[in-house]
Amino acid sequence: MVRLFRQYVSPRKVIFVLGEWVLIFLAVSLVSFFFLGKDITIPRMLATIWPKVLLVSIMTQVSLYFNDLYEFKTTDTTIYLASRLIQSIGITSIALAIIYFFWPEMIIGRWVFFWSLIFLLLFLVSWRFLYTLVIRRKLFTEKAIVLGSGELARNILDETNKRKDLSYSISSIIAYEENKDNKDLFRGLPVKYGFERICDLAEAEHVNTIIVALGQKRGILPFRELLDCKVRGINIIDGESFYERITGKLLVERINPSWLIFSDGFVKSKMSRTVKRLLGLFLSALMLVLFSPLMLLVAVAIKLDSRGPVLFSQERVGEHEKIFVLYKFRSMYTDAEKESGPVWATKDDPRITMVGKIIRKLRIDELPQLWNVFKGDMSFIGPRPERRFFVDKLKKTIPYYRERFSVKPGVTGWAQIKYPYGASEEDALEKLKYELYYVKNMSLVIDLMVFFHTIKIVLLGRGAR
Repeated sequence: MVRLFRQYVSPRKVIFVLGEWVLIFLAVSLVSFFFLGKDITIPRMLATIWPKVLLVSIMTQVSLYFNDLYEFKTTDTTIYLASRLIQSIGITSIALAIIYFFWPEMIIGRWVFFWSLIFLLLFLVSWRFLYTLVIRRKLFTEKAIVLGSGELARNILDETNKRKDLSYSISSIIAYEENKDNKDLFRGLPVKYGFERICDLAEAEHVNTIIVALGQKRGILPFRELLDCKVRGINIIDGESFYERITGKLLVERINPSWLIFSDGFVKSKMSRTVKRLLGLFLSALMLVLFSPLMLLVAVAIKLDSRGPVLFSQERVGEHEKIFVLYKFRSMYTDAEKESGPVWATKDDPRITMVGKIIRKLRIDELPQLWNVFKGDMSFIGPRPERRFFVDKLKKTIPYYRERFSVKPGVTGWAQIKYPYGASEEDALEKLKYELYYVKNMSLVIDLMVFFHTIKIVLLGRGAR
């Protein structure tokens, strides 16, 4: 995998996305050249044709992104893939029609537009069918072997099986000692025993990477053999780091403090913090102004729907465990926790009002948090702000829970886009895995990724509770 802006990305996926962009650009360009023919000159092509083609290319890939067509956790059937692509092309045409209405200079012509959509569909189906074949046949992958047969090794194998577009292919497992249950646990992968000839095995299987996934390294880690592999050009990576790369989360239950101390990450320069704060200040002020009419309508709807205040305010734990008051539109009946005390929100929560269900689904109830961002209590991107009651409870049961408070909480975050709303300590642990990954790898690039993914979630009405 290659690392771009502190994010590990599959080279195959990078090539796929860039290759698809080239195909889209080529398809629209060919149609334009066919219809315009001899009227095209190089100056005209650079000044007028290609900017219009570029717009179509960008809007097409944005539509594909919003339709989850860059997610490859499972291989889709050709019919299903074609139907999703047709839907994306339809959304692209609607979006472009709206843009052309307000920006008529970018219109590429009726017939050029029509035939471009036809060629786009043919090119996209062919390209994705080819990519599916590459995934199924495990072409252009790095072969790896896993050293270890415990829980960490099984976690790694499970995650690699879920992610079909990974550039890694696990070829075998090397266990410290023989266990008759290993064959059943590793789904038919060959399991070999003993660490004496690791390098010979790796070279025989043309392995590029050895993943060290030993539950207990003391006394059994084969230093000499791994060093021999290293000097022969075979990449050695510890299982916890490999798990982080492929999942976007930390294996909190397994890592020890020394791993956190000596691993890369946790870089928070003064410059990046200043830029993030200035962007938050500017955008929150702008959005408060732009969304003020919508916020007024929501306030009226809340007052008409149920008795009580428009805004809901509650103390939350912020950066360095400093207490601040968080504001949201009220989506529950007043005194919802009077008898039960503090509880997590659940699916189909009876405490939620009729208007509350709508504004939660659309995430409109979060809009007053723009004031928290403007004040500096929160950031746009960061861990979810929790209540002191739950924080005190979770710090006692979940390792490294206090480390999430080293950054400002966010309106949205890496954990929110990767994992649904939690309603238990188990969910809190799972979300912490993503939150610590964000704290460790935070950058403006990952913030942009979270921002665009949040827009997709809001537009599609996903994940609300």
